[in-house]
Amino acid sequence: MSDLPETLDPSVFEPPEDAVEFYSDSLKLLNQWDIPFLLSGTYALTCHTGVIRPTKDIDVFCKAGDAPRLLAHFKEAGYTITIEDDRWIGKVWQGENFFDVIYNISSASIPVTDAWFTETYEAEVYGSCVRITPPTEFILSKMFIQDRYRYDGADVAHVILKKHDEIDWHRLLSAMELYWEVLLMHILNFRFIYPTERDCIPRWLFDLLIERVQAQAELPPANVKVCRGRLLSPRDYVVDISSWGFADVVGKGLEEKHERHF
Repeated sequence: MSDLPETLDPSVFEPPEDAVEFYSDSLKLLNQWDIPFLLSGTYALTCHTGVIRPTKDIDVFCKAGDAPRLLAHFKEAGYTITIEDDRWIGKVWQGENFFDVIYNISSASIPVTDAWFTETYEAEVYGSCVRITPPTEFILSKMFIQDRYRYDGADVAHVILKKHDEIDWHRLLSAMELYWEVLLMHILNFRFIYPTERDCIPRWLFDLLIERVQAQAELPPANVKVCRGRLLSPRDYVVDISSWGFADVVGKGLEEKHERHF
């Protein structure tokens, strides 16, 4: 946990020039309202690992119950609001610039809850001191992003490497209980990438997940053919649902669009 907020130089993220004032004003407004929020995405990654890369926007996380209030405040302040998907994301716009308001892990239906706010990590960015997503929840937000256009496994591996002592592994396992195999995938990925750093993963967790694999191997296959691929990539596994007879666990439309609508 941070004792003093880290100061981030926004220019290293190469934001659009005309968006800097928008981001700055938006974070100031967020700090004025009594609505808990977390700055996530690339900014949180940089705080946790030192990795810097360009980003086109900012990601704001809040609880699902707080999202309507937060978006309504921005609407009252004169900004344009769109609801991209009522199940997990809204957007705040000023001209062509925007930021995301995220309150659920979209594919796996893992909502932002009070647990995301139990630890305090802070950074000063765009002139405001804001809370950033803690390492445990940051990893949770990245685990299911695995498609041919974007894979965030490196972010997970880097945060484990740099913040393994600050990760609440019990809380992470509890949140991933239904998707424990995805957690194991990332743990194996980390062990492969960093063979000399395997001790960063608690041995009890590794043994527990391997025990589950062994127990699962003794079970018969399920009666219902299910493809869980769309938990990881909604677009890459459409054919499994539309043509190959697999049941879908995501519940998303077969065509996913992320465009601005008015």
